[in-house]
Amino acid sequence: MRPIPTVVVDEDSRPIDWQRLITTYSQLTVALIAAGAFLYFARELLIPIVTAFVVGVMVTPIAKRLQEYKVPRVASAALIVLCTALLIGLVVALIASPVTELGGKLPQIGEKLHAFDGVMDFIHRIERSLGVNPDEAKPTLPMPGIDWAPTAIGYVSVPLTGVLYFLVVLLLFISWWPDLRRGLVMFFASRDSRLTALRILNEMEQGLAAYLLTVTCINLCVGVAAAVICWGTGLPFPIGFGVLAATLNFIPILGPMLMVVVFAVFGAVTMPTLGLGLLPAALFLLTVFVEGQFITPAIIGRRLEINSLAVLLSLLFWGWLWGPMGAFLSSPLLIVGLILVEHLKPESE
Repeated sequence: MRPIPTVVVDEDSRPIDWQRLITTYSQLTVALIAAGAFLYFARELLIPIVTAFVVGVMVTPIAKRLQEYKVPRVASAALIVLCTALLIGLVVALIASPVTELGGKLPQIGEKLHAFDGVMDFIHRIERSLGVNPDEAKPTLPMPGIDWAPTAIGYVSVPLTGVLYFLVVLLLFISWWPDLRRGLVMFFASRDSRLTALRILNEMEQGLAAYLLTVTCINLCVGVAAAVICWGTGLPFPIGFGVLAATLNFIPILGPMLMVVVFAVFGAVTMPTLGLGLLPAALFLLTVFVEGQFITPAIIGRRLEINSLAVLLSLLFWGWLWGPMGAFLSSPLLIVGLILVEHLKPESE
């Protein structure tokens, strides 16, 4: 009986060591699983740091421009962080009004849902035919109380701590970025490696700054469109809804869809009929469809050359791993990854 060969010859007549190849891929798989586990379990620590890195690199041109006007680096970093904190506070204040109004009018939504009584009766008939009594499955409404307060405080304290942590790291990052940048370049011994590191850092700064400027302009236009829709359909707080739409639009796909739901719920509560209540949501859905399918791909794709499928896959991965903040960071992290792959991939012979 002839033994089975363990070595195969490829087109170049070079032997392939299958055992070494399998070992290499196994080690790579284990490393990827370990990296994913680390990113997931350390997300509360990593998200503010990565967000500060991305935002810090994005606003680096602003810090450089302030230095040209003889503003010290620490002072420019403090000014940028202060403006960022004020912007976050302004967004929260503008969004608070429609959210508070919506919370006060939620009990009224039951009156607008009588249009679906026929559908619900049909579902109940199907349940009875299957032996399920829908009357026995009705949940009892809890009486108002303050038992929810500790839980609510616990949920709010986590993002507030994350925001403060982010602002502190952003201040330190902007202040130390020139020294850190110089240290990263000088870490390599050869001249070619230093030039490659310098090109990577320059392209990161330019790519992320261009992304921030482009996406901010697009989202401001989406916010203006949302405010116009509110004003035209009679919804209150058009400025608050415009700011909310512009903010959520920084999260690809998920943000606009959440804004459509907000428009639908708020319109159903405040409008006299359910049809008029769903009109703002339909108009905003049409707006974000045109923006997402035609305007943004044309501008982003032309300026930054990002593949739409890569954007979607990055959104799904980072959104699954880090939630809403991961979805917000998905496109900037994709830009950084593409730059690294472009400069670090081995040259073909």
